Amino acid sequence: MADSNELVFVPLGGVGEIGMNLALYGYGPASAREWIIVDCGVTFPTPELPGVDLVLPDTRFIEENVSSLHGMVITHAHEDHYGAVLDIWPRLGGVPVWMTPFTAGLLAAKRASEPGAPQVPVKIYNAGERFIVGPFEIEAIAVNHSIPEPVSLAIISPAGTVVHTGDWKIDPEPTIGPLIDEARFRAIGDRGVLALVCDSTNALREGESPSEEAVAKSLAKLIAEAPGRVAVTTFSSNVGRIRSVAEAARDAGRKVMVMGRSLKRVIDVATEIGYLEGLPEFMDEDEYGLTPRAELVILCTGSQGEPRAALAKLARDEFKNVSLAKGDTVIFSSRVIPGNEKAILSIKNGLIDQGVTVIEDSDALVHVSGHPRRNELRRMYEWLKPKIAVPVHGEAAHLVAHAELAKAAGVADVPRVRDGDMVRLSPGKAEVVDQVPFGRVYKDGKLIGGDEAVGLKERRKLSFAGHVAVNVVLDDGYEMAGDPDLAAMGLPKEDATGEDFEELLVDAAVGAIDSIPRQRRRDLDLVSDAVRRAVRAAANEAWGKKPIVTVFVTR
Repeated sequence: MADSNELVFVPLGGVGEIGMNLALYGYGPASAREWIIVDCGVTFPTPELPGVDLVLPDTRFIEENVSSLHGMVITHAHEDHYGAVLDIWPRLGGVPVWMTPFTAGLLAAKRASEPGAPQVPVKIYNAGERFIVGPFEIEAIAVNHSIPEPVSLAIISPAGTVVHTGDWKIDPEPTIGPLIDEARFRAIGDRGVLALVCDSTNALREGESPSEEAVAKSLAKLIAEAPGRVAVTTFSSNVGRIRSVAEAARDAGRKVMVMGRSLKRVIDVATEIGYLEGLPEFMDEDEYGLTPRAELVILCTGSQGEPRAALAKLARDEFKNVSLAKGDTVIFSSRVIPGNEKAILSIKNGLIDQGVTVIEDSDALVHVSGHPRRNELRRMYEWLKPKIAVPVHGEAAHLVAHAELAKAAGVADVPRVRDGDMVRLSPGKAEVVDQVPFGRVYKDGKLIGGDEAVGLKERRKLSFAGHVAVNVVLDDGYEMAGDPDLAAMGLPKEDATGEDFEELLVDAAVGAIDSIPRQRRRDLDLVSDAVRRAVRAAANEAWGKKPIVTVFVTR
């Protein structure tokens, strides 16, 4: 049978989990397929990844096919959709990257803050425009989301049109940007849509997401009625929310002070593009002491409990010139990203201990999701009428709920897709036809690699049970030249009986050496292994944990 043209979709992140989105579209015969990338995001490390800075998608498959890669298209500037560009692009053969102006501005600001970051060749596009990337014609369609300039992509090939929604919602009153382009979606649907690759984040929630304008009105009321200072923390990229806070402060006769590098970076880019026109200037921190409490709003980073962010430092009262006090109010204008609950609770408790009133989304309408609930999903299916539905951007429960909704909306072909699946969309019925390598790669300081490459396995052990270093010196007769030197890090100071823990381990090391006949001590590796095992065994008996033990034996 001839090697015929096929249209395939391969998710390498964000399908089966929320975050780290990267998708591949390929067209052509299997032996000579041509590829594009849509989005290139990161996720953030959880406590079981000690020392890791960022989690990146595994791009081995596309690196092996880089000669047939034509480019990368970014749908919007959230970290889980564009945050890996600077780290992954150097591995992709210098391909061009298409972005909207706001996304390009944030990428340039990020590059300026990272010494040695690559100069990525960016091509600018806007919603409503079309451009060619390899075998595909791409049309960008305006949608609503919690960041400026989000788009869905109509990816057009001889096999048909695929609509890749990116992150979206239907907001009847967005604070920034246009309404979702319903007319264009309907026109594309009338022309015929092969497949809809669609956001599943809120597929478990009925109804429709509230509008940003409703949040703005709620924030305005809270800020106007607050008796003291007001601090508002939100996602740094939510320019619409930043504008709402600034407008509410202005209308209440308050000034806005910004704290946090990521917020300041976004505000600089948004101001340059024009999204914050007409607002009073933000005040500097050195004006804090000159501003009455009832005339100040602090806009700060730290909504996810980041320990080094501005809000965490305010909760710990660590700033020299800025502080909160009894009677002040902190508004969490954000949602809790799963995994951050304990860190956020710690900050809230610190604020409450200071007498600060904490307001979150369970108390008032101070945040709204940027993703579609079930009624909005139904409307998208009504507009596009796709033959195939591919739920993405969600965990298993979201994907399954979205799949059932798509079937109820009349889509008969809804394949089960997870990261690493190669899904043939055309010709024939949609089905998984192959598996490609996928997973997680870690950015650890200046290095990027897998678990073993960055030493993560040993680091986890260190974080659990600590490390013991033992130095043994043998004289010419292979007797100990004094007791071993021992240093323990991350271990208890005393055992349960009050005995010094390091002395207990030294005794175990000495006992191990004494048990070896002097003539056999010529084998220094034998001595090293005996000491290592004895020290681990002694620690386990006294403590119940086995630390990593490194032994140096010299003569």
